[in-house]
Amino acid sequence: MSLVVIGLSIGMLLFLLAVGLTLIFGMLGVINFAHGALYMLGAYLAYQTVQWTGSFWIALLVSPLIVAVLSAAMEIIAIRRVYSRDHFYQVLLTFGLILVIDELVRSVWGLQAKLLSAPPGLGSSVELFGSDVSAYRLFLIGFGVLVSLAFFLVLERSKVGMVVRGCSHDSEMAACLGINVAKVRTWIFAIGSGMAALGGVAAGPLYPVDTNMGFAVIIDCFMVVVIGGMGNIRGSLAGALLIGMIRAVGQRYVPELIGVLTYLLFIGVLLATPQGLFSRRMRQA
Repeated sequence: MSLVVIGLSIGMLLFLLAVGLTLIFGMLGVINFAHGALYMLGAYLAYQTVQWTGSFWIALLVSPLIVAVLSAAMEIIAIRRVYSRDHFYQVLLTFGLILVIDELVRSVWGLQAKLLSAPPGLGSSVELFGSDVSAYRLFLIGFGVLVSLAFFLVLERSKVGMVVRGCSHDSEMAACLGINVAKVRTWIFAIGSGMAALGGVAAGPLYPVDTNMGFAVIIDCFMVVVIGGMGNIRGSLAGALLIGMIRAVGQRYVPELIGVLTYLLFIGVLLATPQGLFSRRMRQA
């Protein structure tokens, strides 16, 4: 049972990270390599908030909001200038943003790794079906389920989601209907980046908060997005859970082959369904 809990918690953490990239990459068409750096910034902001307030829950609320506001300014100043440009320019721009964010973090917090403790009541283990499992991992699973439901309802079952999808599919027609496409894009980028920061806060009690954490996770995020299908929330959830379970099984039985198993999954999905497990083309068919 502990193996299942570990796999699900890894998967839900990956989902929290990848759902923001799904929004930005799938609906804005921007290859945001700075997503991992924003994840790292969110973790550091959470650490600092806990140092000031002593509350993990305040950090869970405040850190994503700060990153979302900064990302909205980032989108207005820089990102919106490359929407119509080749992806090469998007990669260069977001890579430059990585360097800026990294230097900012190093200047404020230094190079030494920080530790973020789990909130009171979630730092211990509980017995579940005869196995001792981490209470925080159980919280992470439940929190990820709530976030996935919220995103699905908003994007698939609400007028807000209809507007977002309309701006993604045909921005010119949406503008003709009176929708402020530029504002919608800013909101999407801010929310997607805020989700990266939320993932950073959630990861803090499980992994050390250091300046390399963003580079380690960005490849996994892109794999989740591609496996699930561009812009598909259910696909991102499925892809994240698949990778999470493979990581958990690999850590238990063949830790030296974790990376190999993950990439084999990625390659297998691309060979079977190049558009992803839940691609829009498949849904239309």
